[in-house]
Amino acid sequence: MTALRSHPRPALVPELNITSLPASLAFWRDLLGFRVLYDRPDQGFAAIERDGVEFMLEEYDTGPAERRDIWATGAREKPYGRGINFEIMVKDVAVLLDTLGRAAWPIFFGPEERWYKISDTEETGVHQFLVQDPDGYLLRLSQSLGRRPLAS
Repeated sequence: MTALRSHPRPALVPELNITSLPASLAFWRDLLGFRVLYDRPDQGFAAIERDGVEFMLEEYDTGPAERRDIWATGAREKPYGRGINFEIMVKDVAVLLDTLGRAAWPIFFGPEERWYKISDTEETGVHQFLVQDPDGYLLRLSQSLGRRPLAS
């Protein structure tokens, strides 16, 4: 499957080693609304996009072993991506919460409204929640609440 890119390629595109491309696409595409930009199913690979956010998904055990070993920095144990979360800005977290709820997908944390100081006089707010993909990568889905004067 090939889709046309509707925007310039981002300067950063994380590539996530995954266990199963079909399981990952069922989550990323079918539940979170990402679309497949291009894929190589025989190699367990897909590039996905949603509203300018891109990821590459690649099955760890697919492809030549010498290539896999290049990227190995330690033991591979779930949950993958420990110590990192990917913030993905969306227009409406309620829609995603509803979709995940209907699929009985567990929410890791939240939802919550959170305000963060960005200057001596202003803060920015988000409505956000955390969810893990099938391999345990932690995603923070956030909806902007705008900016306001810093609360005293």
